[in-house]
Amino acid sequence: MHDKLLPNGGAGPQASQAQRMEIVGRLAGGIVHDFNNILTVIAGTIDILADAVHDRPELAAVAGLITEATARGANLTSHLLAFARAQPSQPRDVNLNALIAEAARLLRPTLGEQIEIEIALAPDVSAAWADAHQLMTLLLNLAILARDAMPAGGKLNFETANAPACDRRDRDEAPAIDHVGISIRAFGHEIANNDQGRAFRDLGVVQDCITQANGQLSVRTDAGGGTYVEIELPKAALRAAQQEEHRPVAEGGGEAILIVEDDELVRKYVVSQVRSLGYRTLAAGNAGEALTIISAVGDIDLLFTDVMMPGPINGRQLAIEAMHRRPQLKVLYTSGYAEHSLHQERRLNPDALLLAKPYRKVDLARMIRTALVA
Repeated sequence: MHDKLLPNGGAGPQASQAQRMEIVGRLAGGIVHDFNNILTVIAGTIDILADAVHDRPELAAVAGLITEATARGANLTSHLLAFARAQPSQPRDVNLNALIAEAARLLRPTLGEQIEIEIALAPDVSAAWADAHQLMTLLLNLAILARDAMPAGGKLNFETANAPACDRRDRDEAPAIDHVGISIRAFGHEIANNDQGRAFRDLGVVQDCITQANGQLSVRTDAGGGTYVEIELPKAALRAAQQEEHRPVAEGGGEAILIVEDDELVRKYVVSQVRSLGYRTLAAGNAGEALTIISAVGDIDLLFTDVMMPGPINGRQLAIEAMHRRPQLKVLYTSGYAEHSLHQERRLNPDALLLAKPYRKVDLARMIRTALVA
């Protein structure tokens, strides 16, 4: 994806850049995996502390800050994976104002002091139906292209607004629906009035992303020399986050769960959380230990295993062998890597149940129950 967004040049430099981006992607994947392990422990343990201090407002506020910081860290790792690896579109309700504010935070140190970033966010803007990570990647790529077109400096403006329905009366399509709009304006001395789209070259990949979201994209210039990219995305009803936060935790009924996790810190955390949910637990640090336990222990209901583990047997291979020995065994996977990359590298079956790291206790409880009744 990224080599298509490079300035025009010979095939050699482009190929070299593509190879570097592949290396960066692989390094990013490993770093994100380890960071997501850490965030899993932080997110889970802070939930425990928050419950313990709920009647002490000053400590509850501190716990809330840690929870918010953890969520932001998880969001950053997701964006990093989306930027480094191609992922399938997973549309959902997206708060555009929050997304653009996060993009501005990421871009300010990246673009440098010569590029001024301004944001004008409509307070009443509706949620958009889009893939949040793809949209963030799109905004970052557009901003970098604009910076390259303004080497002497300039301004980059982001705006959001509710947009009227697109006029499709001349097309054989379904009735138009309301949209929300994002406007990105690049304004620098190097962008001439007659050089339409110079700040945003190579928009093919960007257009593909917008098309997947059933949106529209246009590029235009104004009399002052600025270049605009205008994006329209379908509106979506914002899901109630409070319902997710306050959904009941699914309790266990004494079932036995074998937890296989090579990171000792994560393994200890998961064991304690699973026990607190009412399950019996066994634990292993690698596939070899897990198979020994499976052969020795008669009553195991669920295998909860990390996908990526050191040694000759990964989580998927472990599950195959475990189910060969115990056909009734249920399996739930977990990983700090991107789900799409696991499918792409054939480390996970398309229909496998996966709990992505980092996760909270309520998510762990829900996925364990889902796996046990599958």
